[in-house]
Amino acid sequence: MDNIEAIAALAALAQTTRLDTFRLLVAREPDGVPAGELARLVAVPQNTMSAHLSILARAGLVSSERQSRSIIYRANLARLRELTLFLLKDCCGGRPEVCAPLLTDLAPCCSSKESAHD
Repeated sequence: MDNIEAIAALAALAQTTRLDTFRLLVAREPDGVPAGELARLVAVPQNTMSAHLSILARAGLVSSERQSRSIIYRANLARLRELTLFLLKDCCGGRPEVCAPLLTDLAPCCSSKESAHD
């Protein structure tokens, strides 16, 4: 990822509806969410949601797949990973002890959901 791609992704997320939509899609991985349901869950008109999803898709943050008459949207977790790594690549000037609290906070992200399902 380069600066231009990172700026495009961050700009796409720099709006409340798009950020809420992306976070919702991340939470619903790997199943995804139909476009109409996304609009309902985020409480925006379907045409407005369509415009927001287009912006997120151009930034590479979401993908879509037609299933019968529905379009299912999914978060592009690989792109989220690229963006996160781009932002943290030179974290703390090569001093891992400075980044340790950040990494500790990120580590339980998925494990807490997994243990909730056990």
